[in-house]
Amino acid sequence: MEKIMLLIHCSDTSGIIAAVTNFIYKRKGNIVYIDQHVDSQNGIFFMRLESTFEDINFNYEQFKETFGLEIGGQYNMKWKIYASDYTPKMALFVSKYDHCLYDILSRYNAKEWNVEIPLIISNHPDLEQVANNFNIPYYHIPVTKDSKAEAERKQIALLEEFEIDFIVLARYMQIVSQKIIDLYPNKIINIHHSFLPAFVGAKPYHSAFKRGVKIIGATSHYVTEELDAGPIIEQDVARVTHTHSIQDLVMKGKDLEKIVLSRAIKLHIERKTIVHDNKTIIFS
Repeated sequence: MEKIMLLIHCSDTSGIIAAVTNFIYKRKGNIVYIDQHVDSQNGIFFMRLESTFEDINFNYEQFKETFGLEIGGQYNMKWKIYASDYTPKMALFVSKYDHCLYDILSRYNAKEWNVEIPLIISNHPDLEQVANNFNIPYYHIPVTKDSKAEAERKQIALLEEFEIDFIVLARYMQIVSQKIIDLYPNKIINIHHSFLPAFVGAKPYHSAFKRGVKIIGATSHYVTEELDAGPIIEQDVARVTHTHSIQDLVMKGKDLEKIVLSRAIKLHIERKTIVHDNKTIIFS
């Protein structure tokens, strides 16, 4: 049995759902999931659909080509079709913080996600032993002011060699180059605390503690040219009080970062995100 996932967005008009579902029905498909949203303000239609095909003669590539000609072109759609049995390849970029890395690798080891992690890239050697513990190749590529171009060249070569589908910045403390962003549009996921822009600098939790904040949070988003301003995938918060120490804030922040990043990765792997005008539509 074949299973496909279909993501669509286009100008809203009548008949889109009927056209798509009839197209699948005529090819003996069974729709097992469908969700849609209309942005009424901008007149944009969004849909995510999953369908199974028991016909032994089902041809995935032919299905894609015909859909594009008969439906995609008719409605001027932006659409993507994915075979559910395909396992995407995820590259991890890390620096020295290990909390997100451990969480990701633990979930990966427990087979929570349908994903492959062929390599880990870091600008520091500190976390190589963590990668070794999970039998994942670790590539140390130092990044300095003078070596950024060469580091980027090596990173891209590795990403191409391992046929990487998307990248996760698991507290990677370097700005990703525009060239890599262009190679992976809406395919680079980042995580950071939600104190920005109020508390910038190396010790945001210390600054927030001094101001007596009552909420801390974390945000995961796709990486764009504008720093920390890409389409948001997932967020969460935790309440704090005057009884919490700086260390309490740091620990709560790390927990939130792990959880929010893992949720964002899961949504991306399951093809539940559509990006439109620097905003995400997240399907259930």
